[in-house]
Amino acid sequence: MNNGRFPISLHILTLLARAGGNLLSSDFIAGSINCNPVIVRKEISNLRNAGLVESKEGKNGGATLAKAAENIMLSDIYGAVRQSSLLGNSRNTPNPDCAVGRDINTHLENLYAEVEDVLVNKLHGITLADFSRQFD
Repeated sequence: MNNGRFPISLHILTLLARAGGNLLSSDFIAGSINCNPVIVRKEISNLRNAGLVESKEGKNGGATLAKAAENIMLSDIYGAVRQSSLLGNSRNTPNPDCAVGRDINTHLENLYAEVEDVLVNKLHGITLADFSRQFD
């Protein structure tokens, strides 16, 4: 399973989208998420590397969106934080002499890819602006 990076990143980006171009500090964002600012700074760094966020360090620093919320798809965010298969990965080596064990991992990988494609396609149809409007 994926960890909590997607909801944290979506929370960060939603706050930034609603900030109207104003810089938001990691402390402010962490207060909204109710987490440590170090976690926020780590995710902002990752989102910056993905081209979704711009940030400025220092006393008057903070983060803002790198592009309009209408141009950020939720699938872009998922792609920026994805670390492993949505449903997990098999950690064992099944018995190759078993009819199921011999091919289970191949069939699981195919199933996982199909499920993740459905998820990504759904997320690709929703912009950050669409998601952010739910909070008006």
